[in-house]
Amino acid sequence: MKFVTTPSFNLAEEIQELKGKLHRHLLDQIEAVPENGEDEQLNRFVWEKVTQYIRASHIAVNQREIERLVEDLIDELTGFGPIDPLLRDDKISDILVNGPCHVYVERGGRLEKTDLRFIDNAHLLRVIRRILAPLGRRLDESSPMVDARLPDGSRVNAIIPPLAIDGACLSVRKFRKEPFTASDLLAYGTCDEETLTLLRQAVQVRCNVLVTGSTGAGKTTLLNVLSSFIGSDERVITIEDAAELNLRHPHVVRLETRPPGVEGSGEITARALVRNALRMRPDRIILGEIRGAEVLDMLQAMNTGHDGSMATLHANGPRDALSRLELLAGFAGYTGSEITLRQQIAGSLDFIVHIARQRDGRRRVTTVEEVVDVADGHYVTQSLFKHEPLSRLRPKTDKLAHYKFDLPASPRRGYAG
Repeated sequence: MKFVTTPSFNLAEEIQELKGKLHRHLLDQIEAVPENGEDEQLNRFVWEKVTQYIRASHIAVNQREIERLVEDLIDELTGFGPIDPLLRDDKISDILVNGPCHVYVERGGRLEKTDLRFIDNAHLLRVIRRILAPLGRRLDESSPMVDARLPDGSRVNAIIPPLAIDGACLSVRKFRKEPFTASDLLAYGTCDEETLTLLRQAVQVRCNVLVTGSTGAGKTTLLNVLSSFIGSDERVITIEDAAELNLRHPHVVRLETRPPGVEGSGEITARALVRNALRMRPDRIILGEIRGAEVLDMLQAMNTGHDGSMATLHANGPRDALSRLELLAGFAGYTGSEITLRQQIAGSLDFIVHIARQRDGRRRVTTVEEVVDVADGHYVTQSLFKHEPLSRLRPKTDKLAHYKFDLPASPRRGYAG
């Protein structure tokens, strides 16, 4: 059998249209697909159906195009369609699908558009539901948004019409199989050795640390590295909406929130898990992200015998983080005075570490701020490190003298300062 390529005004569009027709043709015969057969058997099945269809339709395509069509259609039947190869690419950290025709990826900290596309919105919806089916999650008009975690740890968010006006949208934050280490932070220029030493010592002497930054800045990655400095004889409990932390620690209990079920019941919030964690004899509690009412329980835990706890928060910097904590406490129903709340926050936190994504896509620790106290109703903080743009990443070494952890312990928390 010989196929010949004929001139085409837009070959890519013709191939996409052909793939759509073949996809529907195979779906009509889906009962004949070998469910538990070997890969070779499935390959033969798809190849046979594709060549039969092309021959019957008198379509002019070459051998390489047929092979590409067969590969794509196997991905459609057994995997996640056009994004299947993206999920297998370890260099890609995020996959963003904006409707059926626009697929973006983040690689090396930079967003780039791919030439991949779905056949139509119905095709995209089928792939999204295939992703969610093993997770027991529902996506339809009555529940048009979903946030879930894949078995490999990757985070998935999907939203469909009528909320998404231009078609279904899918976001996948891929889970890194090998978590970043302290050496990786140094290699990528996220921070330098002096700053890393400061953070390591802060964790080892059980300082409470809040990691702040924008979406995708690397908060969870940094938190994971900081957690690696925890002693092996301590019991650590992690609480997350979607489990992303990958602690290399011998004694970790991982807890994950649960969204409401189809009937709207059965939700388990981060606040409920923080309260439960306090009854599980933790040495440290690590909260993946402070989002709402759990802020009060987390602050209380940090201030009542669970020193060395850590969390992340979306914020534009240390000062903004303190304001956001107050705002979230208000939403959580806090009724005390502003001064009392600020004293509670200042007494709970020792360090705020801010990380940001630079224009070149790199992540950098830009600020390490010590929360000292409250005076005259205002926070007293001290900047131990501040990254100056376009300059070498270098901590303020004169300020580092403030923290000599081998000095006699201060009465505030039992560490030097």
